[in-house]
Amino acid sequence: MSKSNFSFKYCVLLPIVLIVTVVLWALPTASFGIEALTPVQQRVIALFVFAALMWIFEIIPNWTTSLLVIVMALLTVSNKGLGFLCTPEAGKLVNYKDLMASFADPVVMLFLGGFVLAIVAEKYGLDVTLARVLLAPFGKKPRAVLLGFLIVISIFSMFMSNTATAAMMLAFLAPVLAVLPKDDRGRVGLALAIPIAANIGGIGTPIGTPPNATAVKFLAEAGADISFGTWMLHMVPYVVIMIAFAWILLQLFFPFKAKEVVLEIPQNKNAKDWKYYTVWVVFLGTILLWMTEQVHKVNSNVVALVPLALLTMLGIFDKEDIKKINWSVLWLVAGGFALGTALQGTGLAKVLIDAIPFGSMSVVLVLVIAGLVCYFLSNFISNSAPAALLIPILIVVAEGMADPSAANNEAFLALGGSKAMITFIAVCASIAMCFPISTPPNAIAASTGLVETKDMSRVGIIIGVVGFVFGFFWLTKIFPFA
Repeated sequence: MSKSNFSFKYCVLLPIVLIVTVVLWALPTASFGIEALTPVQQRVIALFVFAALMWIFEIIPNWTTSLLVIVMALLTVSNKGLGFLCTPEAGKLVNYKDLMASFADPVVMLFLGGFVLAIVAEKYGLDVTLARVLLAPFGKKPRAVLLGFLIVISIFSMFMSNTATAAMMLAFLAPVLAVLPKDDRGRVGLALAIPIAANIGGIGTPIGTPPNATAVKFLAEAGADISFGTWMLHMVPYVVIMIAFAWILLQLFFPFKAKEVVLEIPQNKNAKDWKYYTVWVVFLGTILLWMTEQVHKVNSNVVALVPLALLTMLGIFDKEDIKKINWSVLWLVAGGFALGTALQGTGLAKVLIDAIPFGSMSVVLVLVIAGLVCYFLSNFISNSAPAALLIPILIVVAEGMADPSAANNEAFLALGGSKAMITFIAVCASIAMCFPISTPPNAIAASTGLVETKDMSRVGIIIGVVGFVFGFFWLTKIFPFA
């Protein structure tokens, strides 16, 4: 960091962040205009703004901000925080164990398993071999390789956890990055292809991401069933168009300097060693388990610990390999989960959503406001949480609008009815990808060390705006569910 940049960050940006945070913290609770807002919930709002600004400006390392946020939450909104702040009168407090559990969240364990796979894949040469096989149909031109990554990741993400897909693709990305010049901006585009394709690809099927499953579940209970095939028929074209847009966008922002991507498979001196074959079996077995979660019912987060247990037991993954795990990314993700715990544990998420009078709004306004709320919250907490909070409320609103006697019934049906409303919310949850903590795939992209938060935010906002507007018209006008 240059001296001038250092001075600007610490002498200008840091004071601005602190002033904004203190003002939000100290304002009278009534000034927020949210009925039933408690002082504890107000502190969470201040923490959210502090974290967002610190992540955007990168005044200190992002993982440091996450650790700072966890400590601040423990001290100010937990049941074991500072005595003069954390009182029953201040509002509902978060169990401190829940905040500390962020460090061992199941998704963090999935990250851990993903890093282990990436490390052993590189150690035994699997990464180059698999990358060549997956990318072979796309040729050697960098822009075609980028498209290959986007397509392969999005397809995998339709049928397995977005996080598991991103963790797996991290192993395939490393050898591609290794053959590109260090100053090639295309490397950033390749790294960002992981979260973009994983997040968008998950929209394609009902099982691709939790918000989709939530939408299908509540629609079925409301008598508006959407079959697996019907969902894919409507949403896969949306995914294809958004992936094509992302491909063009990444090339505009991060043009390649290299003319070709040639992956040379290094000679493995232990090619016939039992460890080599064991790594192949464990690696492919883990991917198979991730892809068949709907059959065997073992959660992808649990599956991720299987290779860690097996490979350490067999001495294939040793104490030197443990040092290669990107612990800073695990702490970064933990900070995002801690914010989500604070948001839900204090009741702030429900208060914010309940404060919006959906029942008295026009149909278009309901869709837009609900979509924006879901998108905003999903940038900071697990995308399944905003969907789980909003969809039950909107189902009730939709049933009211679907009543033939309702004043806005015709407008509601013209915009696709309850199916359009609820699936749009699921889409809004998936296109939120502005920060490293917005989704686990984003954090995995950050773990490459190539992506600055400002680049991720710039691309994420554009993808979000285009995905939001296009999603609205796709589901209400262009290709609504019957």
